Amino acid sequence: MAAAAARAVQAAVKKVVPLFDRVLVEKAEAVTKTKGGLYIPEKAQGKVVTGTVVATGPGHRNEKGETVPVSVQIGDSVLLPEYGGTKVELEDKEFFLYREHDILAKLKE
Repeated sequence: MAAAAARAVQAAVKKVVPLFDRVLVEKAEAVTKTKGGLYIPEKAQGKVVTGTVVATGPGHRNEKGETVPVSVQIGDSVLLPEYGGTKVELEDKEFFLYREHDILAKLKE
């Protein structure tokens, strides 16, 4: 059942094509439990500032009208600002749409 839901979300994400230099990101889940097994209250949980790129636009246009491609690719882990982005709900999952220059960094594995 979970696999069918995951496929439905993937199909919905494929229908969304960001324009220009926009990037669609799925934020990482908030840490709700410590390594020792203690649950962290919602107010004490830190803001989620990492995510995974699920779709990108072709890039922005420079002064000559040429398209400059985005510097992140689908599947990249990125560092996000604490606030910002446009919330997009697809198949009961939350995604966020950012401009490429709003993304702070690309994380190496």
